Amino acid sequence: MQADKYPFAKEFITDAEGNIRKVVIDFTDYKRMVEAIEDKALIMAMKEVEGQTPLSLNEALAELEKE
Repeated sequence: MQADKYPFAKEFITDAEGNIRKVVIDFTDYKRMVEAIEDKALIMAMKEVEGQTPLSLNEALAELEKE
């Protein structure tokens, strides 16, 4: 394993065989990664409903009550 392939990693925690089990990163980097994942999920959700007619607030609430 080459550390330069893992730019956010500050430290690796390995098992007895040398397999990476955990990675330590800066909290700021962690927050940026979480934001990027959330942004990607939002984009995917928006693409999924692209072209659909939006519901009114009452229609949306009624749909939520059905679930």
